[in-house]
Amino acid sequence: RTRGLFNMDPAVVLVAGCYEQITFGYRVETTKEVSNIDIFYLSFHVVADFTHHAHSASLSVVATNEKFIATGSRDETICLYDMKKRTEHGALLHHDGTITCLEFYGSSHLLSGGEDGLICIWSTKKWECLQSIKAHKGQVSSFSVHPSGKLALSVGTDRTLRTWNLIDGRSAFIKNIKENAHIVLWSPAGDKYVVVADNKIDVYSLETATVTRAILNQKRISSVKFVTNSIVAVAGDEECLRLYDTDSGVCLSQFKAHENRVKALSSFTVDDCHILASASNDGYIKMWKLNLEQIKDPPVLLGEVNTTARLACLDVWQCSSQKRTLNREEATASSPVTEKEDKPAQTKKGRPACTGEVVEVEDSDSPAKKRKTDGSKRKKKQKNP
Repeated sequence: RTRGLFNMDPAVVLVAGCYEQITFGYRVETTKEVSNIDIFYLSFHVVADFTHHAHSASLSVVATNEKFIATGSRDETICLYDMKKRTEHGALLHHDGTITCLEFYGSSHLLSGGEDGLICIWSTKKWECLQSIKAHKGQVSSFSVHPSGKLALSVGTDRTLRTWNLIDGRSAFIKNIKENAHIVLWSPAGDKYVVVADNKIDVYSLETATVTRAILNQKRISSVKFVTNSIVAVAGDEECLRLYDTDSGVCLSQFKAHENRVKALSSFTVDDCHILASASNDGYIKMWKLNLEQIKDPPVLLGEVNTTARLACLDVWQCSSQKRTLNREEATASSPVTEKEDKPAQTKKGRPACTGEVVEVEDSDSPAKKRKTDGSKRKKKQKNP
């Protein structure tokens, strides 16, 4: 029997974007229940927190840090939402084409990738484009920043896997791959990374830069998420979710999660409770409790919410006290990415100037070409009638 109830701080918000141009925020309220024998139970409740309609086309990607939510869309813009004030913070305009990937590095920088082949590095202090890199000949399909903040990986439709030195914004290594990879992701410790093409996951060692394990999923993969440094959760064009061991390649668990294909995954922890969040085309966002001690046991459904929308992307906002780590705190302390001045961010909409250079990376050994930019959007060539 329950002896007492303790409401915990609402430090977690599920953030999802949809094809209907809306960003949804759902607060995860956690209650700690104490039984008469002093055993603690956590109960979870999902409550609508906010909706944000800032885009004029479907959303493609969402990213969060402790203060902001950034959303990318087919309308070529990145929209910002201030989670402290619960207000719109402005828009970033630099890409030509769909925004395909976004990732915050700590509280200081946002990286964006697009259909135009660019990777842009933004300061979150003044919301300036510090550098714009011509990363791929085709679109940038995915990128991932190493926990140290010194390296990043990217894959594109030009069928290359590229390693970037984020200190000087230059390409450190280019690897041609046979498949058209659409996901790349570092492990939390940064000692390995995965590259996903269609239904195949290649696990690479950082030390050797070679494939140590190949994992085949039954369907095309739409999202992967490390839940530990060796276990990845995998979603695809099906209703099931799977957990794989990246060291052995073994499928540890699989279970039906939704009534339609799963589009995106995210994860978070509350009081040592490991939770996997999933978003599907069926409109539902669900939370699953993972038992890492008995990983083969099916996860427990903690809660769900029906958004009634066709969901496209998902992330989890957490206040700083609950932020994920595994080596992230150490990495942030040693990060080369720092700001000289802590100036307030711009809040008005507009096209920020790119104060750095556009670096065009060539596949040959010749030096990279540079061209100055003022941040203005390039005009698209008109097709002849």
